[in-house]
Order: sequence, then C-alpha cells, then structure tokens
Amino acid sequence: MSLQVEKLENSMAKLTIEVSADDLEKALQSAYKKQKNKISIPGFRKGKVPRQMIEKMYGAEIFYDDAANALIPKAYADAYDECEEEIVSRPQIDVVQIEKGQPFIFTATVALRPPVTLGQYKGLEVEKFSDEVTEEDVEARLKEEAEKNARTVTVEGRPVQDGDEVILDYEGFVDGVAFEGGKGENHALTIGSGSFIPGFEEQLIGVEAGVDVEVKVTFPEKYHAKELEGKEAVFQCKVQEIKAKELPEIDDEFAGEVSEFDTLEEYKEDLKKSLAKKKVAEGKEKQEDAAVEQAVKNAQYELPEAMVETQVSQMAEDFSRRIQNQGLTMEQYFQFTGLSAEKVLEDLRPQAVKSLETRLVLEEIVKAENIEVSEERFDEEVQKMAETYRMDAEKIKETMGEKEKEQMKKDIAVQEAITFLVDNAVEK
Repeated sequence: MSLQVEKLENSMAKLTIEVSADDLEKALQSAYKKQKNKISIPGFRKGKVPRQMIEKMYGAEIFYDDAANALIPKAYADAYDECEEEIVSRPQIDVVQIEKGQPFIFTATVALRPPVTLGQYKGLEVEKFSDEVTEEDVEARLKEEAEKNARTVTVEGRPVQDGDEVILDYEGFVDGVAFEGGKGENHALTIGSGSFIPGFEEQLIGVEAGVDVEVKVTFPEKYHAKELEGKEAVFQCKVQEIKAKELPEIDDEFAGEVSEFDTLEEYKEDLKKSLAKKKVAEGKEKQEDAAVEQAVKNAQYELPEAMVETQVSQMAEDFSRRIQNQGLTMEQYFQFTGLSAEKVLEDLRPQAVKSLETRLVLEEIVKAENIEVSEERFDEEVQKMAETYRMDAEKIKETMGEKEKEQMKKDIAVQEAITFLVDNAVEK
C-alpha cells in the first residue's frame, strides 16, 4: 500500500491510496470463490465454472465491486495510521483505477483538524458563587422529597386539572376517517407532560370523568407519519378516571421514612449540608462553562463541514443505541414523539458544533500551556473508573490498549485545561 496526501481548501485533504496488483488479484480470486456457486454457464456444473470462462462471458469487471469492497477497509485503515495529518471525519471514497494486472487505486477525501488561533483565555470573568443555603432552599427540597413519596389517588367530584393523571380512551379522525395508530384505550396520560400532540392535553382540562369530549389538533409540519403532517385531526375522547397526587405530611414521621434521621430537624440539617455541597458543585460548573464559552468565543477557527457531519452522525448513532437499550426501536420512538430522523439530526447539529468547537479550543490550550498528564494523575482517573464500575483498577489498565490510554490522557488534559481557565479567571 502506498499513500499520497494532497491538502485541499477548508482543512480538507485527498488521500490517494494505491494497492498492489498482486493484492488486487488475490481479492479478485477471493470474490470469484464467493460468487462461483451463484453463476451458471451451460456445460458446467454449478460452482465448477472456471474464473476465466466467467470473465470471458460477463467481463472481468464482474468481480471488481466485491474485490474493491474487500480491499478498501484495510487499505484505508493502513493509510489512516500512516498519514501524519490528523483526520477528523469519515472518508468519502472514490475508485480511480481497478483493472486486472494493474494496481488498485482509490481516493479518500477527508477533513483534517483545522488550525485554531487562541484569543484571550486568561483573566476571563466568571461569577462568584456562594454555598449559603436559605430556609426557603430547605423547604423547597422537602417539597421535592414529598412529591417523590406522593401517592396517586382517584379523584371524584371535580374535573381534570393541570398535573392530573387521566385514564383515557381516544380515537383520532382526519377528514372523518380514522387513521392508523390513532386509537387507544385505558391510556394513562399526565396532563402537562407534553407527551401528546401539542394542544391535545390542554383541551382535557375542565373535563369531567365519564363525559365524551371532542379534541381538535393540528399535526406538526414535520411528523413521523408523512400522511399526517400538517393535517387537522379530531379526537373523540372519554376520560374514564381522574387521578391526582396526595402529598404526605412533612413531619418527624416523614423524616423517619425518607431518611436515616428520627426527627424533621435532624433531617433538615442534613439537607442543608447536602444543598451547600450542591451549590458549590453547581457554582464551579457554571464558572467552568462560562470560562470555556468565553475562550471558545475569543478563538478563531473554521470547522470543515465533513467534520461536523461526522460528529452529528456519531451522536445520532449513540442516541439510537440509548433508545434501543430502553427496549424501543427508532421507528417506535419516532411514532411516540412525533419526531423524524431528519428532525433528530437537525436538533443534534448545534450540539455537535459546540462540542467540536469546545474540544478544539481546549486542546489548543493544552498545547499552549504544555499541560501534561502524569502517570499518577492517569492512575487516579482509572481508580475512579474502577470504583464507579466496581472493578479492579489494574484489570482495567490491563484491558486498555495504547490508543485507549492515550485517548484517556487527552481527555484528562482537556479537563485540566478547563481547571486552568477557571484558576486564571477573575471573579466578579
């Protein structure tokens, strides 16, 4: 394999990758072996047709696609490792030459890590924070805990209110015709949750249990079911049951049930301490976010579009895996939320851009300040991982390859850069 790198505009590059004629011949022979059982020629038993005969009848190019698909992944991986430039996108592959007896040549167009010019990143302004906890803070936290321990009871004698849970029967119609997926029975719906089509839940407020009600809505312009996009619909609904939360009394008995303390006063003192720690953590996080945001804003760079597209794609794949881990397919997710694949990608793009900008600038600060990660610092992070996943730290290190270790050290260095920004900021 040989590699030539041609730099293009906007931090792009074209890698020209050449694979030897011998390797191409091996790939063509392998493709022949895979396909020969599928090819029939009169006078030959299936699977016994000589390669030369097949190529004579159908042309040598009959095996080219399979051979190229077999060669490209490894050849590109080798080129990626050999390339001295930092590639930051997935490749766009184009075959330049594929012919028996000749080298196989293809190009991979990729984005390179764009140059970053740092602006001011020392002496940035961040807000002071306090660990003071007020009585109102404690009371609000107590109410949150009471909400968690509330029980749901059936309500009689009043209509639906915001925040209620209703048990609902419904059927939807567009132009008087029922549509697929628009019917449900004994469906539990929390009013105000926003889990139904916009405008649906609000129209159930004030409805009595057992009363038929007509709900009119308009489907979003972008909806997973294309045939319903922007359409007006009517839902025939009946609230079968109304349920509401019943909060417990906040007293010594409550404190004993939700904590290790016997009295409410003891519980409140403990809450005060934990809230103070939380305020410190939140205050530090806000300072870090503010410092990073200013450093990124002050820097100069230009993200290649291919780099952004790759980041969006990776984030979408991660999102899909998380949805599937919850037992849903993406089709079901789109159906439940009314979103589409295009809308998910559109929503992910700003996050992808921000993530890339932040990483690029922080990595440049790591270089500018010569931030290095010692083995002791690396071991600290491994130990934290071990405690989180209840594993042995040494076993974690043993399973990590050199690339994983280097990536982890880069991540630690980036975090150290954030600490550097805050340590060198000015509190106002």
